[in-house]
Amino acid sequence: MPSATTPCSAGCWKRASTSTGWSGRDRATELRPGLLPDFLAGGIAFVDIETTGGPAQRESITEIGIVEVDEAGVREWATLVRPGMRIPDHIERLTGISNDMVADAPPFEDVADEVFDRLQGRLFVAHNARFDHGYLRAAFRRAGMDIRPRVLCTVKLSRRLFPDHRRHSLDHLIERHGLDVSARHRALGDAQLLWQFWQRLHERFAPGTIADAVRELIGQPSLPPQLDPEALADMPDAPGVYLFYGDNELPLYVGKSLHLRTRVMSHFSADHRSDRELSLSQQVKRVDWIETSGELGALLKEAELVKRLQPTHNRLLRRNRDLCAWRLSADIIGDWQLELVHAAGLDLGRQDDLYGFFRSRREAVNRLRAIAAEQALCPPLLGLEKHVPGQRCFSYQLKKCRGACHGAESPQSHGLRLIEALHALKVKSWPHDGPIGIREGDTLHVVDAWCYLGAARDDEGLAELLRAGRPAFDLDIYKLLVKALARSRAVVPLGRLKAAPATVPDARQEASQVDTEVVD
Repeated sequence: MPSATTPCSAGCWKRASTSTGWSGRDRATELRPGLLPDFLAGGIAFVDIETTGGPAQRESITEIGIVEVDEAGVREWATLVRPGMRIPDHIERLTGISNDMVADAPPFEDVADEVFDRLQGRLFVAHNARFDHGYLRAAFRRAGMDIRPRVLCTVKLSRRLFPDHRRHSLDHLIERHGLDVSARHRALGDAQLLWQFWQRLHERFAPGTIADAVRELIGQPSLPPQLDPEALADMPDAPGVYLFYGDNELPLYVGKSLHLRTRVMSHFSADHRSDRELSLSQQVKRVDWIETSGELGALLKEAELVKRLQPTHNRLLRRNRDLCAWRLSADIIGDWQLELVHAAGLDLGRQDDLYGFFRSRREAVNRLRAIAAEQALCPPLLGLEKHVPGQRCFSYQLKKCRGACHGAESPQSHGLRLIEALHALKVKSWPHDGPIGIREGDTLHVVDAWCYLGAARDDEGLAELLRAGRPAFDLDIYKLLVKALARSRAVVPLGRLKAAPATVPDARQEASQVDTEVVD
């Protein structure tokens, strides 16, 4: 294992073989006055990590470097970390950290306590801090620990204090401020550069100016560098839907919340719970939002936008054009027959003989097979298998059928058991004579036969929705509305308005006609 001595501006740092692997030993140097504001009396930790380039949720840290600044002075510390995976060749060329160098280094769990002690209570300062902090928090979680320091991103600090400059990468800061480079792309070397940058700022700006900028930045979530904080300045912390766009206005994600601003900012915290969240936050170039009157409006708008925009990061609420259901009917001699029917052409909201909604024929058939096996129903009589009338089916021979196929069970008994088995899947028929409105704040959500016509805020808007007629049946909207109507008292019958000039009824006068809790 090679060792190296690295010169430093504020204390000697050297590699040393220790009981836990290769790590740096501290040597404190005196802190120059004025570099530690009173509100940061707990100290500052300038941090950089090197990784394998993989996602934060795996063992991917290869080196940690920390420059600690507090009233006791300035200390530097670093350690290699065994990542638990191979370092890719291009990362090895970039950082100079090879697989041989980390082969005998400690895993993160072995140095977690020491790293925790060096960070705890200090302001965590890093360049693109969301990255470094996110990796460290993920590693701490795997070690069964949790750390939540205040975080300052030097990209944001540079943008705040030098608004006339467009580029704020670490290489640009090195060139702009004449920083001394000792070991670029090594953890301690880059952490030293951040400490130098902090000192340069105090040579150029009054301490109060820097303190004000830091206070403001650490009071905000760490937005990605590509997002302008001013673009989110007017976002309300109210119910609504938010939209993330990437390059070329590509829709990335549609979400909903009762607290828009809080939810959107949470996407950009350093504490990414999954690789998907980290990937999404790195791709966002623009954020838009639509405020709604409440939770129901947000749910309905989200469902509409996901189907219309098909964002790349949304996994649910995708449009499905093969919706089907089982229709149960009795033939002329009273035997019950099942038929798989497709949504196209059916009045789904008004039929009372449908069971289950399925997104494909395969899903419908598999569900019926499972029910038949659970309830010992006869597969041939359900249309699931070919069968010679009067002969025993294969399931009967396996004792999974009670014999309706050959007369051992009567058709009436089999039919009653079938109805009972399908009961939980029965599609709710529309319980009203015509369209209704669901009052939410100043909005009336107009619904007919489980189809969402839209939201009206005045007479003209309501009249337009009623004239437009019903859209196609949508399974996700159906599920939302079933839950909403089960909870809402603010329901207004609108059937009498279909052919008359529309008037938005007063929910307080009409709601008592339906005995069901206000959606809010």
